[in-house]
Amino acid sequence: MTTPIERTQTDPLDPARAAAMHATLNRPGAAPAAGKPLPPFWHYIYFWDALPPNALGRDGHPKPGGFIPDTGLPRRMWAGGELEFLSAPSLGVPATKISKIASVSEKSGRTGPLALVTLNHEIRQGATLCLRERQDLIYRLDPGPDDPKPSQKQARTDATHQKQVTFDSTLLFRYSALTFNGHRIHYDRDYCRDVEGYPGLVVHGPLLAQNLLHFAEDLLGAVAKFNFRATAPLFDFETATLCATAENDALSMWVSGPDGRQCMEAVAI
Repeated sequence: MTTPIERTQTDPLDPARAAAMHATLNRPGAAPAAGKPLPPFWHYIYFWDALPPNALGRDGHPKPGGFIPDTGLPRRMWAGGELEFLSAPSLGVPATKISKIASVSEKSGRTGPLALVTLNHEIRQGATLCLRERQDLIYRLDPGPDDPKPSQKQARTDATHQKQVTFDSTLLFRYSALTFNGHRIHYDRDYCRDVEGYPGLVVHGPLLAQNLLHFAEDLLGAVAKFNFRATAPLFDFETATLCATAENDALSMWVSGPDGRQCMEAVAI
């Protein structure tokens, strides 16, 4: 089913926040300053949806039923998305983000009902369209004691470029703060274990994708399009390997966990 829900947000694109992101990601060189282009994917640190505590769900996310419809399913996961980088917005210049609910669909998975929510976003600065984005979310039930373990896809082993990365609890906290993401799976270890059944803090899907995108820039230069799909969680106590290989005028990419499972797959052009 579809819904006409639409939301418009504005943001001054404060350069100080980009400087904090630059430090958090340990990027080389000087932080981008006012008037300089915002690096790709860094728009996640802007356009906050700052709500009071009574508007949040038990997981720290905004309660469904506002902009995102209430599907009756409590667990939220960022499944993936696609981005088209058209013109980098300038820091310190106000920008507008227009978000629309493209679709909401329900299906049955191995562990029960699922709701798939797709959002479309556009970011504009003045009359210039800077970014198009599709964001895919999944909502599901809490895990039960007798639920089957999720199947895990093994990562490819034919990478021509590799880079090891780690994500400690400090990095996860700082990224959550910069993106104003209250999701407790990224900083509340008791909640991860006792409510959602995870063995550790979950690395943000967008943070994994951000690392893949910067890796793609190291290999390709500027990236025009980037799509990604999360396939398994990565935890704060694990070392991951960013992998890439050229295929059909694009860069096929993936994240491999320490046991060889695939945590994310992506394509950069």
